[in-house]
Amino acid sequence: MHFFNLEAQQQNLKNQIDRAVCDVLAHGQYILGPEVALLESKLEAFTGAAHCISCGNGTDALQIALMALGVGVGDEVIVPGFTYIAPAEAVAIIGATPVYVDIESDSYNIDHTKIESLITKNTKAIIAVSLFGQCPDFDTINEIASQHGLSVIEDAAQSFGATYKDHRSCNLSTIATTSFFPTKPLGCYGDGGAIFCNNDELASSIRKIARHGQTQRYHHEVIGLNSRLDTIQASILLAKLSIFENELVLRNKIASRYINLLKDTKLKSIPTVKKFNKSVWAQFTIEVESRDEVRAYLKGKNIPTAVYYPTPLHRQPAVQCNISSLPISEEVSKYVLSLPMGPYLTEDNQDKIVQEIKSIVRYKPV
Repeated sequence: MHFFNLEAQQQNLKNQIDRAVCDVLAHGQYILGPEVALLESKLEAFTGAAHCISCGNGTDALQIALMALGVGVGDEVIVPGFTYIAPAEAVAIIGATPVYVDIESDSYNIDHTKIESLITKNTKAIIAVSLFGQCPDFDTINEIASQHGLSVIEDAAQSFGATYKDHRSCNLSTIATTSFFPTKPLGCYGDGGAIFCNNDELASSIRKIARHGQTQRYHHEVIGLNSRLDTIQASILLAKLSIFENELVLRNKIASRYINLLKDTKLKSIPTVKKFNKSVWAQFTIEVESRDEVRAYLKGKNIPTAVYYPTPLHRQPAVQCNISSLPISEEVSKYVLSLPMGPYLTEDNQDKIVQEIKSIVRYKPV
């Protein structure tokens, strides 16, 4: 059993991907070839954003976004305390300080009610991560930011394809970033990322920074990065985008079936989706007592699992801070357990997963 069944997807698209890669090999434009521009235009159409600038990976996308907004040494950026390290890392790399805010216990997303108290004269931006496939409350977050003259970055690495109040993720804030890491909802066969915005001047700055600060060849106006999506990866993403809408339907069908099968199980929690959201279910994350024991049991039954994330950001040595506590982040990090998920998870495998969870969890405390 696979945690992410990339093999099934690859077989489904094999002929299309083979042709796409061969086309790139034939024209030989391996860096910034025509497929890159075509992909960017299709991603703009999909999200509704005016501009899409592809780049090397999702972490680069965050750093470039911060640089384009002018965030630097001495500035502060508000970041959720429970997520992957990339948002805090990107802030720290450019010399700014991540300021951590706790999360909602049901969605695992940033708790907008706790943002305003953390804003200081040094605050320049808010990074709102759309975790596990669904978006936080961007209307409220954007309003808070507007009142204080701040920019909002959506880290949509796990939510490309999701909707918030019928608007697509990646078109909900000042800037959005996403990742095309192979196991993301839309993933390539290597590293890749993209940045989205609706402001022409900001888009020009983003593209410049991502291409060595160039406005034309060998003319560098600002310090930038070498961060490009290569043409072969763009060709693969174009093939995958052609079936992406159908995969979103399958992901939601599988998630709904999980929820129905697990609803009476003695777990601490099963996922919930806010009424204004449609998730892409990048992960299906439960909370369970005695997680290590349950995980070992499932491994013995050849059922892979993952823990996203065992340590909140404010406790990570590289980006830790002296904040006394983020109680929700610290609590859920002890119990979260992600199960196999994806559009090609079979009902037989899903039934086996649920059956084995019930076999071990029913003996645990409620």
